[in-house]
Amino acid sequence: MSPHKSYGQILKSTSIMGGAAAITLLLGLVRTKSAAVLIGTSGVGLLAGFTVIQGVISTVAGFGIQSSAVREVAVAIGKGDEQAVGRTVLTLRRFCWLSGLMGIVAMILFSPLLGKLTFSSDTYTIDIAALGIAIFFGNLAGGQLALLQGMRRIGDMARANAFGAALSTLSAIGFYFWLQLRGIVPALISAAIIQLILSWYYARQIPVPTVQLGWRQTFSEASKMVELGLVFMWNSLLLSAVGFFTVTFINQQINLQAVGIYSAAYALSGMFVNFVISAMGADYYPRLAALADDKMALRRLVNEQTEIGALLAVPGLMATLVLAPFVVLMFYTSDFAPAAGLLHWFILGCLGRVISFPLGFVMLVLGKWRLYLLTETSFNIIHVTLINLGLQFYGLEGVAIAFFVMYAGYIIAVYLICRHLIGFAWSAEFKKIAVFTLPSFGATFVACRNLSLWPASFIGLALTLVVSVFCLRALAIRVGPEHRIVRVIARLPGAKSLLPVS
Repeated sequence: MSPHKSYGQILKSTSIMGGAAAITLLLGLVRTKSAAVLIGTSGVGLLAGFTVIQGVISTVAGFGIQSSAVREVAVAIGKGDEQAVGRTVLTLRRFCWLSGLMGIVAMILFSPLLGKLTFSSDTYTIDIAALGIAIFFGNLAGGQLALLQGMRRIGDMARANAFGAALSTLSAIGFYFWLQLRGIVPALISAAIIQLILSWYYARQIPVPTVQLGWRQTFSEASKMVELGLVFMWNSLLLSAVGFFTVTFINQQINLQAVGIYSAAYALSGMFVNFVISAMGADYYPRLAALADDKMALRRLVNEQTEIGALLAVPGLMATLVLAPFVVLMFYTSDFAPAAGLLHWFILGCLGRVISFPLGFVMLVLGKWRLYLLTETSFNIIHVTLINLGLQFYGLEGVAIAFFVMYAGYIIAVYLICRHLIGFAWSAEFKKIAVFTLPSFGATFVACRNLSLWPASFIGLALTLVVSVFCLRALAIRVGPEHRIVRVIARLPGAKSLLPVS
C-alpha cells in the first residue's frame, strides 16, 4: 500500500468513527449540561458514581469476550471460514445473555456494599441494584457491536453510536426533568435499551452462517475467547476501578459536589481526543494484527497512526486549553467554574494519551499478554497512588495533575518496550510534528496558568491558529493533493495557498 493510501485509510476510519464519537461526546455534554441545570452539582456527582459502578460490574461480568470476539470474527473473515464466523457469533450472543444475567445477580447481591463504598451511605442501594438491568441490556448491545466491528462495518457502528447518543440524550433530559435525582438510573437503563435496539437493527443486516452448536461446544468456543478476553477485561476493569476509586476518594476527602466538578473537567478534556481513540480501536488494531509477523511494517503503521492522531488532536486540545473557562460555562453552570483549572492539566494528560495509545497495541498483536498486563496494572496502580497523594497535597486539582504525570511516565515506558520488541523509534516526520507543536502547546499552558483571562486567551488563540494551519498542511501532505478532504478544504477562501493542491 502506498504511503498516501495508508494515511488516507487511517484518516477515513478516523473521520467516520471520529465524527460519530464527536457527536456522541457533544450529546453527552448536552446530557451533562441538562443534569447540571436540572439536578445540580450533587446530581452530576451522583451520576458519576452510578456510572463507575455500572462500568466495574459490567466489565467483570463480561469477561472481555466482546473485545476478543472482534479479533476472532476478523480472523475468520480473513481466512474465508464461514463456519468459524457462525460459531463465533453464536457463542458471543449466548455468552452475552449469560454474562448479562450474571450482571443483574451481582448488582443485587453487592448493591449494599457498593453503595457504602461509593457514597458512604445505604441510601442508594435499590438504585444500584436496578442498574443490573442496564448492565444486562448493555451486554446484549455490546455483542451486536462486536459483530459490526469484527466485520469492519465501521459506518454501521458509527450510525448506531450517533443515533443512540441522540435518543439517549432526549430520554435523559426527560427523566431528569420529570424525576430529578431519581431519574438518573431510569435514564441509564433507557440508554442501554436504546443502544440494544439500534445495534440489533444494524447487526441483523449482516448475513451470519447458520451452525449447529451445543452448549458444551459453546463453552469450549467461549473458553478460547475468554483467554484473550481476560486481558481486555482486566484492562477495562483497571480503568473502571481507577474511576471508582477516584470518585470514592474525592467524595470521602472533599464532598459529592467536588465529584461533580471533577467529572465535568474530565469529560470536557476528552472532547477532541475520543474521536481519535475511537478510530484506533475500531480500525487500527485489526490492521496492526494483520502485520504481526512484519516488524518493519509494524513500525511504519504505528508511526503513521501516531502522526495522524497527533495532527488531528493537537489543535482541538490547544483550543480547549485556551477556552477552558468559556467551555465550562457553555456546557455546565457557574457552579462548575473551578473545573477550568483541572481541565488544563487533564488536557496535558490527553496529549500523552494520544501519543502513547498506538504503542500500547504492539504488545497485544505480538501476543505479549503478560507484559501488557504487567505494564497496564503497574501504571494504573501508580495512577491511583498519585490521585490519593494529589488530593492530600493539592486538593481537587491534584487529581488532574496525577493524570498528566501518569501519562508522562506511561509514554516513556511503552516507547522503551516497543523499542525492545520491534526496534521501534519515532519517525523523523513525527519528530518534526513534535518539535513544532509541543513548544507551542507548552507556551499556551503556561500562559493560561499565569496570565489573566484575556491576555492568555489572545496569546493562546494566536498559537492555536498557527498550530492548526501547520497540522492541516501536514495532513494534506500525508494523504495527497487528490484526497477528497483536501479538495474540499482547498475550496475555502485562502485555504488553497496553504495546501499542496495543484
